[in-house]
Amino acid sequence: MDSSITVIVCFGQLEVTDENLHLLTGIVEQTYELAGECLKTNYYGTKKVTEALLPLLQLSSSARIVNVSSIFGQLYYIKNEKVRAELESIDSLTEDKIDDILQMFLRDFKEDRLKANGWPMTVSAYKVSKAVINAYTRLTAKKFPSILVNCVHPGYCATDITLNIGHLTAEEGAQAPVMVALLPDGGPSGVYFDRMDVSPF
Repeated sequence: MDSSITVIVCFGQLEVTDENLHLLTGIVEQTYELAGECLKTNYYGTKKVTEALLPLLQLSSSARIVNVSSIFGQLYYIKNEKVRAELESIDSLTEDKIDDILQMFLRDFKEDRLKANGWPMTVSAYKVSKAVINAYTRLTAKKFPSILVNCVHPGYCATDITLNIGHLTAEEGAQAPVMVALLPDGGPSGVYFDRMDVSPF
């Protein structure tokens, strides 16, 4: 049975989704295969879940989508000016362009041209995946103005993905996504929150 059908049968509608689809392996160790898995999980996985649940979210008068991002997703980490410009320009950005950017990244990764072409050198795939999640958040917010769609950096949390060395507990890290999910109607949409504060992409 389709997951969205299961939800609607059980609950009637869906009001909040929290997209936190992390790949716990391959974040520090970088190989071409793990880079592809990271993008598949963090970006394409989030996108597929969002697309599956959008019909249910549209049944709600106060729908929210909260994509869990990272401070590493800020465009500051991408030195490739063409890629930055494309991800910044919400008026001309499309999902196809995001796909093209990811294919370019993977090609450069495979050919050992990350540095030469302005990609991040450490946790490269993770940073790129979160940058495109931020861009996808803005696209979704633009496409569905009746839904508040935002992304949030929860902070540096002591969880499996950080090898439990973060300075926030998982409970403290959950505060920011919950706050964004509970924004009042008419609140901001298509923005990036660094913890509790709106921050530049």
